[in-house]
Amino acid sequence: MNFEGLDPGLAEYAPTMHSALDPVLDAHLNPSLLQNVELDPEGVALEALPVQESVHIMEGVYSELHSVVAEVGVPVSVSHFDLHEEMLWVGSHGGHATSFFGPALERYSSFQVNGSDDIRQIQSLENGILFLTKNNLKYMARGGLIIFDYLLDENEDMHSLLLTDSSTLLIGGLQNHILELDLNTVQETQKYAVETPGVTIMRQTNRFFFCGHTSGKVSLRDLRTFKVEHEFDAFSGSLSDFDVHGNLLAACGFSSRLTGLACDRFLKVYDLRMMRAITPLQVHVDPAFLRFIPTYTSRLAIISQSGQCQFCEPTGLANPADIFHVNPVGPLLMTFDVSASKQALAFGDSEGCVHLWTDSPEPSFNPYSRETEFALPCLVDSLPPLDWSQDLLPLSLIPVPLTTDTLLSDWPAANSAPAPRRAPPVDAEILRTMKKVGFIGYAPNPRTRLRNQIPYRLKESDSEFDSFSQVTESPIGREEEPHLHMVSKKYRKVTIKYSKLGLEDFDFKHYNKTLFAGLEPHIPNAYCNCMIQVLYFLEPVRCLIQNHLCQKEFCLACELGFLFHMLDLSRGDPCQGNNFLRAFRTIPEASALGLILADSDEASGKGNLARLIQRWNRFILTQLHQDMQELEVPQAYRGAGGSSFCSSGDSVIGQLFSCEMENCSLCRCGSETVRASSTLLFTLSYPDGSNNKTGKNYDFAQVLKRSICLEQNTQAWCDNCEKYQPTIQTRNIRHLPDILVINCEVNSSKEADFWRMQAEVAFKMAVKKRGEISKNKEFALADWKELGSPEGVLVCPSIEELKNIWLPFSIRMKMTKNKGLDVCNWTDGDEWGPARAEEEHGVYVYDLMATVVHILDSRTGGSLVAHIKVGETYHQRKEGVTHQQWYLFNDFLIEPIDKHEAVQFDMNWKVPAILYYIKRNLNSRYNLNIKNPIEASVLLAEASLARKQRKTHTTFIPLMLNEMPQVGDLVGLDAEFVTLNEEEAELRSDGTKSTIKPSQMSVARITCVRGQGPNEGIPFIDDYISTQEQVVDYLTQYSGIKPGDLDAKISSKHLTTLKSTYLKLRFLIDIGVKFVGHGLQKDFRVINLMVPKDQVLDTVYLFHMPRKRMISLRFLAWYFLDLKIQGETHDSIEDARTALQLYRKYLELSKNGTEPESFHKVLKGLYEKGRKMDWKVPEPEGQTSPKNAAVFSSVLAL
Repeated sequence: MNFEGLDPGLAEYAPTMHSALDPVLDAHLNPSLLQNVELDPEGVALEALPVQESVHIMEGVYSELHSVVAEVGVPVSVSHFDLHEEMLWVGSHGGHATSFFGPALERYSSFQVNGSDDIRQIQSLENGILFLTKNNLKYMARGGLIIFDYLLDENEDMHSLLLTDSSTLLIGGLQNHILELDLNTVQETQKYAVETPGVTIMRQTNRFFFCGHTSGKVSLRDLRTFKVEHEFDAFSGSLSDFDVHGNLLAACGFSSRLTGLACDRFLKVYDLRMMRAITPLQVHVDPAFLRFIPTYTSRLAIISQSGQCQFCEPTGLANPADIFHVNPVGPLLMTFDVSASKQALAFGDSEGCVHLWTDSPEPSFNPYSRETEFALPCLVDSLPPLDWSQDLLPLSLIPVPLTTDTLLSDWPAANSAPAPRRAPPVDAEILRTMKKVGFIGYAPNPRTRLRNQIPYRLKESDSEFDSFSQVTESPIGREEEPHLHMVSKKYRKVTIKYSKLGLEDFDFKHYNKTLFAGLEPHIPNAYCNCMIQVLYFLEPVRCLIQNHLCQKEFCLACELGFLFHMLDLSRGDPCQGNNFLRAFRTIPEASALGLILADSDEASGKGNLARLIQRWNRFILTQLHQDMQELEVPQAYRGAGGSSFCSSGDSVIGQLFSCEMENCSLCRCGSETVRASSTLLFTLSYPDGSNNKTGKNYDFAQVLKRSICLEQNTQAWCDNCEKYQPTIQTRNIRHLPDILVINCEVNSSKEADFWRMQAEVAFKMAVKKRGEISKNKEFALADWKELGSPEGVLVCPSIEELKNIWLPFSIRMKMTKNKGLDVCNWTDGDEWGPARAEEEHGVYVYDLMATVVHILDSRTGGSLVAHIKVGETYHQRKEGVTHQQWYLFNDFLIEPIDKHEAVQFDMNWKVPAILYYIKRNLNSRYNLNIKNPIEASVLLAEASLARKQRKTHTTFIPLMLNEMPQVGDLVGLDAEFVTLNEEEAELRSDGTKSTIKPSQMSVARITCVRGQGPNEGIPFIDDYISTQEQVVDYLTQYSGIKPGDLDAKISSKHLTTLKSTYLKLRFLIDIGVKFVGHGLQKDFRVINLMVPKDQVLDTVYLFHMPRKRMISLRFLAWYFLDLKIQGETHDSIEDARTALQLYRKYLELSKNGTEPESFHKVLKGLYEKGRKMDWKVPEPEGQTSPKNAAVFSSVLAL
């Protein structure tokens, strides 16, 4: 609250110390307080005033319930209802804090927060309370213990704080900035400049931060950037208080008059939808505080300094009959607060009294408060006082426990010896990378320990550490870090080692010996790679997504379809999700859900990957469902409507994943409400932990049924009772999905212990059954399959294969006639009739298809991997065989695994996150034909995004209908790029540079020229790619791209979206043209295209000898064509045309590839000339370029 303009008498109150420190009554103590208080002659009694007898409270009408003295004679500066417990906190002008428990206001704790300054704001957190004084922020436990004490600058004068989330705090005051504080590290993370200084009140909604200024203004600021979005000039004098609810903002304050500031009886009310003021509300009291109390309507409580309170609607008229009086003990009310439940109001006055007003005899401060911990009563009998100044006082008066054991003080000195602390072993990474110069070794700092600090290890942990270091998992041995012993090598986070050639000499085949494609992990937000693979190996989803095409620039379904197409074409080479993740970063919902990680968070592993991927799973299914529902047949992409998946009703994603439910709410009055809904996935709900201590066995099917048919008690609105009532919420299933998606929600040790305990119980049962079967020597195939053995192989599973398994490979679900659901674990040996006949009776069997797990690794911050059961159709396309196999997908590492490994979860390092179960014979229910939705119309002329483009600036001629390319046609291609993120590298101790993370490039210009016909050499595509991401380097010298060329507002180029140009190139690839260019591998990589090798004619490899350097296009053009190109900058038209001419020259010199020996002699001469010239082209006397050639003039003529 802003104290300017308050009663001048308040200035007489000097902040005093707590009475326990300075036991003198305040000089301004009201004599009426002494009527019921007996004063100790040596000081002031600390007991509060006796609570008055309980009064009759009329239900729904606020009346005074209790009054109590917090600190006699010291004004109350702030009051706050605890948001977690049934407590009221009060701060005084003397820096003292007091808490009261429950509506009876029983004193709970009382302690000094600051010795001199008043407490200006209180904020309750889960583990303690934040207290803000003038230049100090203190976080204390509810009992008074200090958690941290953060000192601000002496010149600061803080007045307000705002908790933006569980760990971030904003602090504002009379200075021209607002501080952002991280409560986890207790460090200042940001300082936001404020144009109008004096922020004394802060509020927050889901749209804005609201800052109230001493000048009478209220500013609305952006939640991410904190920039001012709007500003209301509410009062000419000063602001007293304001509050926000829904689309309304109400403020009270002071207006400037000739005699000074005067309290304005008009409340200013603003509509946040229109961002304008509506009719001011005239009230009948002098407003000093106001709060919205939205119980049934958006009513306002307006409080004056003298204790008058009035309720009114913000858009109605104030009625004088709605005024009541608080009757403060002191002359002024100093503070006011409303409980979270809106059932209680708290007032603090200038004499230290606190008044509690409620609308019911037994109010609660919060809808759901946790139980408050009270101090245990003292169980020791009262002892007589001992005077330590008397030397003859017998020490036997001090009671000690009677014991016959030897005391520690009797330990003989001869049996003890000092033992120095052993030095820890040198990090294996340091030994591996160390280079010796003489007797001195040099190695880069792996930064696994703090500088000049060595962790002290106890004996037990030392021996444990040493035992790990003696066991190396792989023959490399020396490269294995000892503390990674638990995590199997194939599950560890994989990284790409970059060399001078980038990725060209990195051996991806070492990590993936299959023909399936991995995904590269170095792209921002690539944590979702494992889930992309899961969706790809769902055959109906893959076909559906690849048939989808729409006109939205950033459509996740389209980009996912393009990525799936790359995965189809790849023969074991890894792909990138660049374009998909680029579109993903532009979706506002993804940012709002916290799915977009900063580079620093991703590198350090700060984000909880398990929660993140589960939120991402829900997000992507919802987004794909919406994209499919919004699909319209566009004219530009007419082929998009040819998909066999299009339906008039719900999207196919909805048909695959959606589960139709009935939600029933039963009030205790007997009223029942039923509404239909649907969900795309389920979250596991575990039994209470108290029931699991005895090791009770739960089948996974039991827990799954509990999660699907969820029953819970909650507060809900009852139309019959016309108020919120405790209701029983139940969920009944009307239709089961074809693909059952489950988020495991193992986010704490409680859930992890449950999985661990159930796996132990299941292991004991399986071992017992295994022993019985082995003893009887008689077994059935079903028995082995139940124990996890492969199909048809009658081999007894080993003990290791039975460990850590609780998850079944199949589950059986049956819909009952009374809308119930039966779920049970299923094994292939159980009786099962014809599938269709069973489904007619509502019986379905679901088989496990994928599990996504979180790998806990303290060194790398953890990672996410997937176990996927790859079906027959995928093996048929890639390997020409028909079988099913489980694989591990760890980014670009792909490895076949045993069946049991997919369901084994060692909760110490391998935690389940997501499960995918699919109905048997799922593929037979859907049309799996893929029709390429990209048609030739994408190559026809299109409008530019640039507003200033003119026809005279056209650098290309689009293809005519009679020029459409055919299979085997040549197309010259070149692309130019800009840099979005700079390269991250480190300098080794030996002077060499090591690339940690390559620069992130984005395509800026793509040019395609005709490779045959009468218009050979004339471009038919010359697109500049519009980008919304920040460009850090335009690389003008190498790309020819200048600032502004990619901006639609000022560009004069033919500007298009990346998706539009991507579709053109995809059509050319699908039609079978051959691309000619120089360094096309990098071009296609940045564009994010997978092109079959037989469609790429790269001159960098055509004119290359093994184990020799690559030759630049400029040198090749000078040597073979006598052309001097790339003078000042690069030009993609020039480069593409030159590459075509070089290819023609190659065919001429090699006689169409029939005389390799003669061409080899030409290459030898090329390399000899290059070495003599140092690979530099002589400076031209007069610049000649293909642009000046006759073929280019024909472009202008056309």
